[in-house]
Amino acid sequence: MEGSNTYLIRPHHQHKFKAAIVKECIHDILRERLSGLQYDPEGVPDLSRSLAESIKNKVKDVGFDKYKLVVQVVIGEQRGEGVKMSSRCFWDADTDSYAEDVFMNDSLFCAAAVFGCYYY
Repeated sequence: MEGSNTYLIRPHHQHKFKAAIVKECIHDILRERLSGLQYDPEGVPDLSRSLAESIKNKVKDVGFDKYKLVVQVVIGEQRGEGVKMSSRCFWDADTDSYAEDVFMNDSLFCAAAVFGCYYY
């Protein structure tokens, strides 16, 4: 069709953000990078940035075209206390989603979340 619009306002089903796949990416990186690691308050800022970057790159490689990715990583010392995290955002429930995973060992905990928002 000549003169028809070529932009997409919704992703094709195979290109939608798939939380299960992203959760697996997060889980693999956290387990690989944090297993056996001891909590070091001096190294946490660099480690959390590095983890967020690694997670973002791995999720990008999966191929969620036209998605804006936001990665949040929180690392804390394991002291037997509870931690609660929450987030709020305004998004399209049909196209946008998130995935999260938590890693814990005797010394530290790490919670990572990836938010995928479709870029119109």
